[in-house]
Parts: sequence; structure tokens; C-alpha cells
Amino acid sequence: MAQKPGIPKGTRDFSPTEMARRNYIFDTIRAVYALHGFRPIETPAMENLSTLMGKYGEEGDKLLFKILNSGDFCSCLTEEELTGSTPAHLAARICEKGLRYDLTVPFARYVVQHREELQMPFKRYQIQPVWRADRPQKGRYREFYQCDADVVGSDSLWNEVELVEIIDEVFTRLGIRVCVKLNNRKILAGIAEVIGAPERLTDITVAIDKLDKIGLDKVNEELRCCGLAPEAVERLQPVIGLAGTNDEKLATMRSVLAASETGLRGLDEVAFVLDALAAAGLRNAVELDLTLARGLNYYTGCIFEVKALDVAIGSITGGGRYDNLTGIFGLPGLSGVGISFGADRIYDVLNQLDLYPETTTQGVRLLFINFGEREAARCFELAARCRRAGIATEVYPDSVKMKKQMAYANARCVPYVALVGEAEMVAGRVALKNMATGEQQLLTIEEAIEQLKIEN
Repeated sequence: MAQKPGIPKGTRDFSPTEMARRNYIFDTIRAVYALHGFRPIETPAMENLSTLMGKYGEEGDKLLFKILNSGDFCSCLTEEELTGSTPAHLAARICEKGLRYDLTVPFARYVVQHREELQMPFKRYQIQPVWRADRPQKGRYREFYQCDADVVGSDSLWNEVELVEIIDEVFTRLGIRVCVKLNNRKILAGIAEVIGAPERLTDITVAIDKLDKIGLDKVNEELRCCGLAPEAVERLQPVIGLAGTNDEKLATMRSVLAASETGLRGLDEVAFVLDALAAAGLRNAVELDLTLARGLNYYTGCIFEVKALDVAIGSITGGGRYDNLTGIFGLPGLSGVGISFGADRIYDVLNQLDLYPETTTQGVRLLFINFGEREAARCFELAARCRRAGIATEVYPDSVKMKKQMAYANARCVPYVALVGEAEMVAGRVALKNMATGEQQLLTIEEAIEQLKIEN
């Protein structure tokens, strides 16, 4: 017996029902983005590796899927290079392209490449798949969709406020209770300064960003292993464990960071955003979380992360301010801020909580039974009229036993079946059967359409 084909680990197939649910998520996010004036773009699935490498930190670079050059990609290598090179060096020689890791770096490339065509500030949204060579586990996939919104060309903190409002609106529409975590990379830089390790900012942020995943002891162990002095690790503990209201945390940190101009500037930015959001009447909580680091090197200001309150799963939305990203591509001084909804994790949350509206998976409303060639021809005429009236309609393509056609209707959860036999054709009527009640009525096609529209 032939072995069944499969798909790579960390990827998934989606059935029509699953796709209907995913499209519900995408359509909800897309509608809120459009409501705030964001416009859609798309970028290629693959980018030049020179565009991607060095933008996500050392760990991120390791997770890039690299694409072998076309043709005889080994022809330019000596035997010594083939056998003696490190994997990273070899990949650099035989791979010029890679699958995008996220949508933010390709967006920065897009802005620089098309800057003469763009009106600043430029607000865009993008809903496309990304790929990461990560270890697959629950809620973590190698191929997944991101739903990004970014604003470039504006330094205003009102952009951060608007993005949190978008987060609040999307999850309110989806019915998911969340907590929006907020921090600022300037605060983290200030903490690194006051504990005497400013040069270890990246190591500190990468480590404490794993706090929820590996726990405090392992975070401290990782900090020590990366070269942070024991006394610096010790001075970090009160900050990592800081509790209280947002105002209390801000007050405490103003004392802790009194000697750091950078840290105080970060606190001022967070305070502005929190005050503006307090006046906005959000329906979900916003919490200052000093352990939030968002371990991507390009963030420079406010950073966001969203946790679902009723399901144990990782972050379902994240983002932040990135002042210097376009400078890497030759356009310095252009500030940006953005968020990304993790559609696949949101999908898992909605499935676990069963929060989809009943109409989400509603498909065909009416199926015409096929009794033969003459009848099928008439049914196709009537089906066209139903579709023009906005009613999703099918005609069963084969003239087989009615039992099989009815079984098909039941399997597809079609609410109504139309029977058009010889008698109905002579009378100019259709026999409309309600599949839930079994009730059957003899109606004109206009009457049938009206009834279906009323009950839709």
C-alpha cells in the first residue's frame, strides 16, 4: 500500500470550515484597520537575504528559511569550501534569498524602495504568511499568518495610542478578553545603565523576554551565562518582580531610573500613552510590564504584547516603535510604529472558547436536486436567478438517487432543498423543502427567493 503524502512539520492544511473561520478573523482585523485609515499592500514571499539578515538579532537570523540559488549552486565552491565551511558560511555562498521572517522588515524595504511615491505619514496594513525555522509546538508554527498595521513618517505617540485602540476594538469584536502589555525599550536601556551593564542591553532583553516561558531561575541563569555580573543580576531582581498599579510602577521606576536620562524619557512616553488610553474608555486592560522586552533588535520605543485571559497560549499580538529600521536601507530619520496580530494563535483561541458566530461557516443556502437532463437545465436557470438575488445556491451535478443527493445536502448543512421534477416544471413551481423541519411548500421561484431572503 502506497504511503500517504504528508506536509512539513509546523504547517497545516485548512478545511472549508476552518477557512471560513480564518476568514472571519482576517475580515474582522481588515475592517478595523480600514476604519482607522490604513491601506493594504503586499510584498513577495521571498526577499533578498541581504534585506533580512541582521535585522532580528542572532537568534532570529538562525530561524530564517534560506532558499538555494537556482541551477548549479555549488559550481562556485571549492571542495574544501564544501566540506570545511560552517553551515552559516556555506549558506551565505549558496543562498541569496530567503522566506520572509515577518512583515515589518519587508515593509521597511518597501518604504525605502518606493519612498518617492508615498505620502507621509504612510499608514499600511498587510495580511500575509511568514515563515520561521522554529521548533513546532502548541501555538507555534513554521508557517503562519501575520496581520500587520504600521505608521511611518511620524514621531507622534498618538500613533501608539491609536494602535492600542485598534487592538482593543479587534478583540472586542472577536469576543476575546485580553490584557495589553506595554513597556518601552528606553526603560530597558535605562535599567541596563543603572545596573552597570549598558553594553548588555541585548542580552538582558533576550533573556527577560523569556520569563513567561522558562521562569525566573532559568532567566537569571541565562543572564549569568551571557556574562552579566552576579551583582548586576541581583540589582535586576526588584525590577523583574515589580508589582502594583501602572501609576505605582511608574512612580517606583522614576526613582530607580533617576540617574538615566534615557530611562526617564521612556517612562514619560509610557505615561503619555497610558494617560491617553485611560481617557479612551478601552474595554480591555492595559498593563505596564517591565519584563516585556520583545526580543527583536529594531525596537527603540514603546513595545506591545497581548495575552488572552481565558486560554493558556503565548502572545497573540505584538509590536512596537522602530525609529532606526529604514536607516539600515539608506533612509535615516524615518520613524515607524506597528503591531502584528498572530492570526493562527487567535484562531486557536477562538476554537478553544467556541466564540465564532453561527453565521461564520454558513455556506450554500439552497441545493437543487437533479432528476435528469431536462430538469437539470431548468434548475440551472432557476439557480442563476437565486444567485442574482444574493442566495448561495448549488445544483447537484449528477442525476443519481435522491437519497445520495439528500445525504450530500445534510453533510453540507444546506438548510433548504429545491425539487423540480416534471410536475413542478409544468406548474412553473419548485418544491422547497426545509431540511430542519421537513416541511415542504410548492412555490414560484420568486416566492422561494423571498422566503430564503427573509430567513437568511
